[in-house]
Amino acid sequence: MLCVLGAGALLLPAARADRAGATLLAAWQSNAEQHIGLLSIGDTSWSVQRSFVVPTRAHGLWAEAGGSVLAVARRPGDWLLRWHPTSGQTQWHWMGDDRRFNGHVIASADGATLWTTETDLDTAQGRLGVRQAKSLDKQAEWPTHGMDPHELLALPERLGELPAGSLIVANGGIPTLPETGRAKRALDRMDASLVALDPRSGALLAQWRLADPLLSIRHLAWDPVSRRVGVALQAEHPDLPTRQRAPVLAVCDGNSLRAATEQPTLMGYGGDICARPGGGFVVSCPRAHRLALFGADARWHHDQPHQEAYALAKRAGHWWASGSEGVLQMGGAPGPVVASAAASVSAGVRFDNHWQGWPGLSG
Repeated sequence: MLCVLGAGALLLPAARADRAGATLLAAWQSNAEQHIGLLSIGDTSWSVQRSFVVPTRAHGLWAEAGGSVLAVARRPGDWLLRWHPTSGQTQWHWMGDDRRFNGHVIASADGATLWTTETDLDTAQGRLGVRQAKSLDKQAEWPTHGMDPHELLALPERLGELPAGSLIVANGGIPTLPETGRAKRALDRMDASLVALDPRSGALLAQWRLADPLLSIRHLAWDPVSRRVGVALQAEHPDLPTRQRAPVLAVCDGNSLRAATEQPTLMGYGGDICARPGGGFVVSCPRAHRLALFGADARWHHDQPHQEAYALAKRAGHWWASGSEGVLQMGGAPGPVVASAAASVSAGVRFDNHWQGWPGLSG
């Protein structure tokens, strides 16, 4: 799913100068090329501040403390990249024939270790690659105790009985084969789960499953207010009405994984997810053209219409969402602010799934 914006689209009306600017790390397509880069967001406009062309679609992005960027190819992917926006220097790692990247990478708190979600192509089982950050080379790999591992995060604080630093991994659970790429097969064998792993040894600390086995566990966010993990879900039910009514969020408190309740029909597809300022979660629902807002207990709160809403970012009490009619901003003054639609889609930027706040430059 991609979100379309014209290259000259305005983000915020000039009258709303109380909105905070930001720099966001993003991936996008423009003129048939795939890019990663930095977006400068001001009160009335946005621009591409720096960019770099990558060989295929990028997915997960990570801002390193030293001012560099890590980007991973969309699953099933074969490249991992470190890019220095200031100098333009790059460092590449290409995956061997028996493994594929699954689109996400994170770094340890000290920056010395990277973890990447991967798939063993011979067995279709999930692996967590343990990499030396400086070289990007793999030092070890651990089982994720499931198939199709996708996003991961390191707990910044304790979650129930799990200590800070524990790795939380979303096993999407969808069986795939090397020759079929992203094609989904044998969904009757689907086994989605959320797991916690020891960051030192990879030992399994906990594993949770939802009652509905056809809900794929995809993307993750940490809510520092409630100290819970939010999970964006994507339904795989063969029955269309069931799939459309399926929940798009689950919440883990360290003891259980609970799906959203009292949720309206959102087409069963949660894209990106971020924590709400003040607690709770926002899930982008591009097929329903909505942003779905939930409490930290997974209870439905309300929605915000936004055409083809997908990528989300949160920083300093504000959050942003991409969309085909512009970028929505919440925070600061009451109420949402949305840009005008793009004047020319053909000259536009098509944003990919994820954004991240960038600390290295001011917006």
